[in-house]
Amino acid sequence: MTDVLVVAELVEGKPRKTTLSAVSFAKQVAGATGGAFDILVVGEGAGGAAVALSGYGARKIAKAEITGGYVTEKYAATVAEAAKGGGYGVVAACASAFGKDLTPRIAAKLAAGIAADIIGVSTDGGSPKYRRSMYAGNVLGLVTITTPIHVVSVRQSEFDAAEPAGGSSPVQDIPIVQDPVASKVEFVRQESIKSARPDLAEAKVVVSGGRGLKSADAFTNVLEPLVDALGAAMGASRAACDAGYVSNDLQVGQTGKVVAPNLYIAVAISGAIQHLAGMKGSKTIVAINKDKEAPIAQVADYFLAADLFDVVPALTQEIKKVKAQA
Repeated sequence: MTDVLVVAELVEGKPRKTTLSAVSFAKQVAGATGGAFDILVVGEGAGGAAVALSGYGARKIAKAEITGGYVTEKYAATVAEAAKGGGYGVVAACASAFGKDLTPRIAAKLAAGIAADIIGVSTDGGSPKYRRSMYAGNVLGLVTITTPIHVVSVRQSEFDAAEPAGGSSPVQDIPIVQDPVASKVEFVRQESIKSARPDLAEAKVVVSGGRGLKSADAFTNVLEPLVDALGAAMGASRAACDAGYVSNDLQVGQTGKVVAPNLYIAVAISGAIQHLAGMKGSKTIVAINKDKEAPIAQVADYFLAADLFDVVPALTQEIKKVKAQA
């Protein structure tokens, strides 16, 4: 029997959707081992977020209102103490920037083994084993953790967001543990880029551009109209970001964001393995590239060998026509 503690991620006092991928993981492990899962909500707005997460089937929701902005040093001690006191076998969070930052410090405080950015879990034989992608997806490894508590970060694109289960889990407060290290760290401010478009990591449709667009103007005048016609999120390859065509927060790939939308359209992206590692989990992949031998052709469901400057504006106009008739 393995009980799982899910650490929720909050944005402006609300639970981020990616937390629900960690909940799906927790349901899978708890269900297979005869255990249960709880959700821990830590941070500003924890009370409201706890209520929002109470309908997903957790045994209970624990909350700790920690003010003053997120820094790892202020959160980790409280999470670690909750994990020890609750007798959990696994502590899990989504492998977002939040989860990747917080889980290693939790593991250190628990003297626990950690499996980062997992893409699957096996419970054959009792204790969970974790599947991870390595070497940009060229190798899949199965990780066994031998410590009593496992700490895990879950790749959001590989676990579907949990659906509401009905009912309402009880909510209880837990004590906040003060870490002396936290006094040496000051939260100054958080700068977020606001966009009317869907969040890249959570969008159902993503349109990404590569270096072949050749300029920032092409992103603005050629690609963005297609993005907006589809109601999509916009992404980019690392080469396009490094060239300064768009900001780095739009990068999709091994060193950027990992996405798995229903539809991924890659425009002028060759398909280097580092980029494929960030989007090959997409349900349907469409690629537009002049080079019919581009590596992305190997993973694309539909591949159009054409000049983007001809076909993307035409595609945009056709989509607009179809939407106008709907």
